[in-house]
Amino acid sequence: MIPAKFTYPFRYVPHPLVVEAARKLIAAIDSDPFLKYLFSEGKMLGVLVCGKPDSEETVTLNAFSGLAGGHSVLPGFVPPIFDTTKVPSLRGPVDRGSAPVTSPAAPGLPIPLRSIPASAVALRSECSEGPSTSRESKELQEWLFRQYRVKNGLGEEKDIKDIFAARGLVPPGGTGECAAPKLLDYAFRNGLKPLCMGEFWYGASPGSGEVRQHGRFYPSCTGKCGPLLSWMLQGVDVEDNPLQATTGFDSIRILYEDDTLLAVNKPSGMLCAPGLTGTESLQEILEKDYGKLYSCHRLDMDTSGVILYARTPQAQVEIQRQFSQREVKKTYLAHLCAGTRPWKGKMTGTIALPLAPDWYDRPRQVVDKENGKQAITEFEILRIFPDGEMDVRFTPHTGRTHQLRVHAASPLGLGRPIKGDALYGDASKNRLQLHAESLSFKHPVSGETIRVCSLPPSSEDTDRTDSAS
Repeated sequence: MIPAKFTYPFRYVPHPLVVEAARKLIAAIDSDPFLKYLFSEGKMLGVLVCGKPDSEETVTLNAFSGLAGGHSVLPGFVPPIFDTTKVPSLRGPVDRGSAPVTSPAAPGLPIPLRSIPASAVALRSECSEGPSTSRESKELQEWLFRQYRVKNGLGEEKDIKDIFAARGLVPPGGTGECAAPKLLDYAFRNGLKPLCMGEFWYGASPGSGEVRQHGRFYPSCTGKCGPLLSWMLQGVDVEDNPLQATTGFDSIRILYEDDTLLAVNKPSGMLCAPGLTGTESLQEILEKDYGKLYSCHRLDMDTSGVILYARTPQAQVEIQRQFSQREVKKTYLAHLCAGTRPWKGKMTGTIALPLAPDWYDRPRQVVDKENGKQAITEFEILRIFPDGEMDVRFTPHTGRTHQLRVHAASPLGLGRPIKGDALYGDASKNRLQLHAESLSFKHPVSGETIRVCSLPPSSEDTDRTDSAS
């Protein structure tokens, strides 16, 4: 079935046509020793299903991010937007050429390739033969950005420098080399209508600390591809961002309240506090009935469960102090995907993997043992299902961004992403299966220990609040 709207690239459940295209591409690579060798160390691949002009037929385009074993052009894959490997000199002649591409996912369908522009300089990581001054280096980088000219769904053409400048931004290095912009630019230049798209990882997990698993789909990066794809998809009917969709207010439940504090069960998909999405936050909804509230901590937009607000500035200061001093105890319940192998590890344990932001793809985090901040999580496996999925209780001792999601998904952790976590490797469900189960803290006025609990949305049991002196 042809999708009604094009894939929202930054969060999606892959369309069945995309899943089948990815399966065929993986099979084609696995059967080709040369391609398998090039991609075996790990590479992000992309597939784009397109409609052919004046036809009900579809064609599948394939792409890889960056270079593959030093190769920028490979049979069966669309060419780079700008090929930095063709001409090694600024002063040398420009060598233009073209070659037909046949998709492994649709053999026998030749796709005419547009002329590949030549490069002036291959800006490799060390730039060992590049300019000798920072001014010359900046000029060269700007010149390079100008060579990456892309089309959008309206037929307009711009270079990536101007696209980013319109938002007051400078393109990060490597912008335009990801699979998604390669696919879309090729489709627009060849009169094809994009129908659905997906990017997935092939091969070994990268040694950089990124969470990538073979065969899993991932959303497009936000740093390099966010502004770029947003511009390129103008004129294309794109699915709505599911994170900005209205969530069910009926799942908002008051778990604890007094003159000082308010504890609430937050639904998945709702912001804790006012943000930039334009949607109403939980705090704003509550303030209509409870007056001014003060944020004490946060949960990810996708995460459901216990969230605590202060009703006075003094209470906010004290609760935030308890969080900063790690005096607050938190537990989470998560449902994890099956791993590539049956679980042979311990049923309880501790994960200690330091985390740092992925600056080119925020808010993603990466494991960084040199520069990352300490992140410690206790886990207890509650149940392992016949299909290999599992229920886990997490007790974090630190509060890093996406700590539980990375510790679950990383091969250095449990190696199993949380179900519904499109950011770190699972797109089977729209809802992230992570729930803040309990929160224990000292009451800022009475000093009493308060424990607020909320069972996951699937549970028919009741929420509760316990107190102990």
